[in-house]
Amino acid sequence: MTLSTRKALLFLISVAAAIAMAFEPLNNLVRNGRPPDYYSHFLIIPAISAYVLFRRRKKLFRGDPGSLLLGLAVMALGSGLIVFDKLCQPELIAHAELCASGAILFLTGSFLALFGVSSFQKALFPFAFLVFVIPLPIAWMELVVSTLVSGSTGVTHLLFKAFGVPFVQEGAYFYLPGFNIEVAQECSGIRSSIALVITTVLAGHIFLDKSWKKGLLALAVFPVTVFKNGVRIITLYLLSYFVDMRIIEGGFLHKSGGFIFFGLGLIILGYILWVLRGLSVGRLENYPPD
Repeated sequence: MTLSTRKALLFLISVAAAIAMAFEPLNNLVRNGRPPDYYSHFLIIPAISAYVLFRRRKKLFRGDPGSLLLGLAVMALGSGLIVFDKLCQPELIAHAELCASGAILFLTGSFLALFGVSSFQKALFPFAFLVFVIPLPIAWMELVVSTLVSGSTGVTHLLFKAFGVPFVQEGAYFYLPGFNIEVAQECSGIRSSIALVITTVLAGHIFLDKSWKKGLLALAVFPVTVFKNGVRIITLYLLSYFVDMRIIEGGFLHKSGGFIFFGLGLIILGYILWVLRGLSVGRLENYPPD
């Protein structure tokens, strides 16, 4: 058995240990956390990171000298968070935060110890991508949701004016011909926003060559999200008013049609990506088969 093979096997053991640290608290949060929209993406993130690492395995999992002391120090820090969690027994979200952070640090340290800083720099993205499994505090998420609701309300106001729909607005309430609507927290599109952020970060890493372009693509998620939220609201109103009131009272488009407008967001972000990619002068960083 070659040195690189032994190191790869040891790293797989570390992966299993990290999964054991984080799976139960994250799975519990996905199943029991409220509201569930904040946590539905957790289980797909490790699969994406694992796929990226697997595609680059021949370049990363070689017999290069490891950074043993640095790696052990990072592993100890991660293990310390797990021990701290066991001692404090925090509530659901904090429990998931500590365990997920500890597992990521433990895995990062094992990679550094086995393969060194140079290899880790090449593998930085899939490790950094794992940060998406660390849940944000509820207060932070509520701030994001309220910002999305405020932005969506403003876009809805502009769209009603553009379509010549008469209305009176009081905060997030719109008094309209036929019936009134409220841009509630459920209209924030937080789940699709998280999905779009994850998608743009991954797409930016694959297709864009400059950090500022990747940052612009990720930042574009907010205006795109509030725009497609506004489009959804005015579409539901117009269809309900002119076609069938049952649409707004619980029809498919109201309750389950979010994926249609999520597709609209993807199309817009895809166009932004295409524009940013056209500005690229460096090489395209992709994952060709080794």
